[in-house]
Amino acid sequence: MARLPLIALQALTPALQDAVEQGRRSRMLSSTTPVQVWAHRPRAALAWLALMDVLHNDSLLDERLRELVRLKIASITTCQACQVARKSDRVTEQDLACLATDSEHFTAAERAALTYAELFAGDYLAIGDEHFARLGEFFSTEQVVELGLYCALMLAGGRMTLVQQAY
Repeated sequence: MARLPLIALQALTPALQDAVEQGRRSRMLSSTTPVQVWAHRPRAALAWLALMDVLHNDSLLDERLRELVRLKIASITTCQACQVARKSDRVTEQDLACLATDSEHFTAAERAALTYAELFAGDYLAIGDEHFARLGEFFSTEQVVELGLYCALMLAGGRMTLVQQAY
């Protein structure tokens, strides 16, 4: 049970109801429970959802890569809702089994992004110039910026959901 009161879906502001519906249709949202907590601050919730929408539906990064990164961060935050959710059909059970290692199962670009995501979520002070150079071998500057934004959003969202037990 969530640690904070949930606002009923039908009691959300019309703008939040629309954002939730759009998020469900696009698979950006796998659960409405976090939004029902955030709805106590509707403008902030809308801003959060708008950023999620841009990074999910207007991304410069490949859908598979985003899902791998999201799941890697979910394994670190231990957010159950995040770990169970599936936002892409392009990630398989075999991919999930390999997330715990620097597996040759993944492309070099995927490994670079997964290493960055793992460090971002677990040992961010260890991220150095060599990591950005490696990312630069596979991604444009704009994509690296988006990867950082995406990691930050997934890390914060997963931790917030877990701490609030809003899953």
